[in-house]
Amino acid sequence: MPDAEERISWKMPTYWRGHNIIHFAAFKKHIGVYPGENAMVHFAGRLTEYKTSKGAIQLPYDKPLPLDLIAEIAKWSYEWLR
Repeated sequence: MPDAEERISWKMPTYWRGHNIIHFAAFKKHIGVYPGENAMVHFAGRLTEYKTSKGAIQLPYDKPLPLDLIAEIAKWSYEWLR
């Protein structure tokens, strides 16, 4: 996301480029990743082992972080907003 701006939105670190691309937040038992509803629909088949909602993914601390998947979701969200 070469021209995305880092900022705080909704009290969370956010990548932004005209719109919010993806947010991150740490909680007591998980890391929240918020790529939005369209990304959730697109990646639904790959998120089945995580707790999800309309626009959020909960990544529990007791499992390895799926860094490649997070990067792919962020890149997809960036491209989708272009």
